[in-house]
Amino acid sequence: MTTLTSGGARAGGPVTAWSADPYTVALRSGRGPLYLRRGDGWLLPLDVERWCEAPDGPDRTVLDRCRGAVLDIGCGPGRLVSALAGRGHRALGIDVSPEAVARTARTGGAALHRSVFDTLPGEGRWDTALLIDGNIGIGGDPTALLLRAAEVLAETGSLIVECARAEDGADVDERCEVRVADGRGGLGAPFPWARVGRAALARYAAAADWAPSAHWTTAGRSFTVLNRRAGPSPC
Repeated sequence: MTTLTSGGARAGGPVTAWSADPYTVALRSGRGPLYLRRGDGWLLPLDVERWCEAPDGPDRTVLDRCRGAVLDIGCGPGRLVSALAGRGHRALGIDVSPEAVARTARTGGAALHRSVFDTLPGEGRWDTALLIDGNIGIGGDPTALLLRAAEVLAETGSLIVECARAEDGADVDERCEVRVADGRGGLGAPFPWARVGRAALARYAAAADWAPSAHWTTAGRSFTVLNRRAGPSPC
């Protein structure tokens, strides 16, 4: 999981929301509790223990669909990057949390301390990019993030997105300001975030010239593959 500077602008300086807060502490220990806390007090639990373990069954369905060189946007502690490297992929994680980058390196993955809106290696040449564990929310502007992904990926590249799911089955489409919280009074700096369900993702994708090409749900988690829309047929 990762975030941007306020407003989703291209980051030129350090990003502090994930550098010295409960997220860093949780990654160092590999344990929660950890939440995203909205201004009205609503809490979204974050699954730190799962992120710090080896990929589980739903994760492996994502790994199986990766092809070629893979960029994991908001790689967190690096479980997917390390697994992809073990499968023979050229894989790179990016994250604005120094602790996430360090932990990825300790597990055998390659990662950079960088925002997706910074200049990245291999722009326009990645075959697959990942937005897993809610990372479609980066910057609080899904359309801007999808447009940026189009710059990073090759024209034929695929973007695999994990979508939010509501318990009552309603579509999820929310933009808000949140903080990382430990449930014991510890709070990180505020930052913009979004939660996007499958239907909302399709709407944002259309606005950014992407189209869903596959969708699956497993163990309560929901994933969509996006590909660039084909241009008009030549006359």
